[in-house]
Amino acid sequence: MGGNGLAVVMDGSGLDDATMQAFARWTNLAETTFVCPPTDAAADYDIRIFTASRELPFAGHPTLGTATCWLAAGNTPKDTDTIRQNCGVGLVEIDLTGDTPAFVAPPTKISDMSEADLAAIARGLNLNPARIKLHAVLDNGPIWHALEMEHADDLLTLDASAITPIKGLAVGLIAPHTSGDADYEVRMFSMWAELKEDPITGSLNAALAHWMQAQGRVTAPHVVAQGTCISRHGRVHVIPSPDGSIRIGGHTNILIEGHVTL
Repeated sequence: MGGNGLAVVMDGSGLDDATMQAFARWTNLAETTFVCPPTDAAADYDIRIFTASRELPFAGHPTLGTATCWLAAGNTPKDTDTIRQNCGVGLVEIDLTGDTPAFVAPPTKISDMSEADLAAIARGLNLNPARIKLHAVLDNGPIWHALEMEHADDLLTLDASAITPIKGLAVGLIAPHTSGDADYEVRMFSMWAELKEDPITGSLNAALAHWMQAQGRVTAPHVVAQGTCISRHGRVHVIPSPDGSIRIGGHTNILIEGHVTL
């Protein structure tokens, strides 16, 4: 119970969009996924991913959590070592060969952040501009306004209660640790409906990893901590591969099983 909650509906066949959204709103979890028969011949299944307020084309922890539930339900992937999930960004591979399931991070488009957005984010989050090392807009399905700070303490001392929300933005902060079991600290603030901090965000970590890889800085596996300031113990494993791809992994646990009538 130290991670990020997810509801997985194993049989989403026949449910319309309104029903899926209504159930996701009712669970009030970070995301709710619905597993459907594959519409791509290469996929093992399709998934739809909903927050309490909208559908997402891709999200990381729902990808890993759904894969765990799909396997636990007795299913077998077409390829023994790999699950292929079809979602809004297309096919996403989940590698089953490591200590934790890990999805292959989908491509990330990296673009410059406007000076106006940068200033608004720094002002809204009460960030010291002198402590901002790098910034960019990252798009891997979700769109992230990403900032790298000097040190993890810049994130850990940030008071979320003093943030002025910037409507319509999702802001991701990353900074290096100098000690402990994690190499980086990440915080994500979603500001679509209201200000909300996410305990663990696989898609953000995937985008950040691609951003750092483009700078030549992802040459070995590393661990990211997230959720620290909201009493969670998130650990995201970033694993570069020789072919240039990046896998994002993490432990998943099934806590509740049952039936729901929709």
